[in-house]
This record gives sequence, C-alpha cells and structure tokens, in this order.
Amino acid sequence: MNRTPLDLSTLGRLLFAIAIAASGIQQLVTAAFVRLVPWVPAPAVWAYLVGVILIGIGVAIALGSRVRLAAAALGALLVLDILFLHLPKALSDPTAGFMWTNPCKALAMLGGVLILAGALNPLGPIFLATFLILGGIQHFVYADFVAKLVPAWIPDPKLWVYFTGTALIAGGVGLLVPKTARLAAIWVGIMILSWVVLLHIPRALAAPHDHGESSAIFEALAFSGIAFMLAGRRE
Repeated sequence: MNRTPLDLSTLGRLLFAIAIAASGIQQLVTAAFVRLVPWVPAPAVWAYLVGVILIGIGVAIALGSRVRLAAAALGALLVLDILFLHLPKALSDPTAGFMWTNPCKALAMLGGVLILAGALNPLGPIFLATFLILGGIQHFVYADFVAKLVPAWIPDPKLWVYFTGTALIAGGVGLLVPKTARLAAIWVGIMILSWVVLLHIPRALAAPHDHGESSAIFEALAFSGIAFMLAGRRE
C-alpha cells in the first residue's frame, strides 16, 4: 500500500501534538516552565495554568478538533516568548551565536504552527530552515561542546558532529528550494526523529532528575513533526 502525503501530514501532526501535550504534563509534574514553550520565572500557578493550556492544545491537535484555534493559542504563546524573552536575551549579547539558538527554535515552532493551521506560505518553511541552518553552523562553531552530547558507544564523535552539521545545513537549504523541499523535509523529519531514540531518550534516562533532558525529547519530536507536516503538504 503506497504512502500518501496525507500520511506524512498525519504523522507530523501527531508527533507535534504529543510534544505539546507532553510538555504540558511535564509542567504540571515539575511546577515549572519547560523549554519547549519557555516563559519568564513566575509562581508555580502560572506554570500549572500554561501546562493545562498546552495539554488542551496538544489534545485538540491530535484529535484534529479546532486545530486552527489550538494553533492560534500556541502561536500567541510563541510570539510572546520571542518578543519578551528570547529577543531581549539574544540582543543583550548579539555577537554570541549560541544566544540565537532559542529565538530560532521558537521561530521554527511558530513555523510549525503556520503549517499546522494550513497557512502554507513561505514563512513556515523559512522559519524551520533558519533554525536548521543556524543549528548546522553551530555544530561547526561549537564542535567540542556538541561532541560531548554524542553517545559514548558511537565512535569518532567529532566526525558525527560535522556530518550532522552538514546535514542540518543541507536540509535547511533544501527546504528553501521548491524542487527539493519535500525530499528535504522528509529526511529532516527522519533525522531528527532518529535523534529522539539515539540521543535524547538515553540522555534523559541517564539523568532522570534533569528536566531539560526530557524537554529535549519533546523539542525533537516537535521539530520532526513540523518537517513531516511540511513534507505532507508539499506534494
């Protein structure tokens, strides 16, 4: 049975929904904001409130019920994050490349919201591509740090850092070229989803009290889902 673009869209939507709902659950468990949709330090009650909102958004997206409303709510959270949290921090030290990681992550998530809402305009792919290209460049600039994240059982970690950096840049550029956009989106989705299994889950299990590691699982699921949604709508 042949796979169809709808299958990729559905897979991407479900991965994205799981990531959002799981982030909400984590906020309820930890009484703190997670890094998928981070926020300023605030009383626990606000973390609980946003956690419930994230769960509701995730469930709505998974069920395909009032998806546009759910996407609008998530988009509003992301825009607030970008304007009032990420940009001020990045602009406080704009020459430090790593300061732009979180703003570009939030942009990529916002691109996923646009794709999810059916607004297949250039912004969705551009936002995701920007994050991928930046991430790829950072693999080269901060190669020593990234190499420490490679599982110990994988030989020659530096080689894999450079390979992954190249793949991220190629995937980001590929998304911007109409003839290669769908294929690039598929491979980006596969690549990031593989990191969930090979990198993020093992790291989270090795450090169960480090909530940042478990948040990284949900981030990767969300980005993989965005890529698959984009691939499904590019046919």
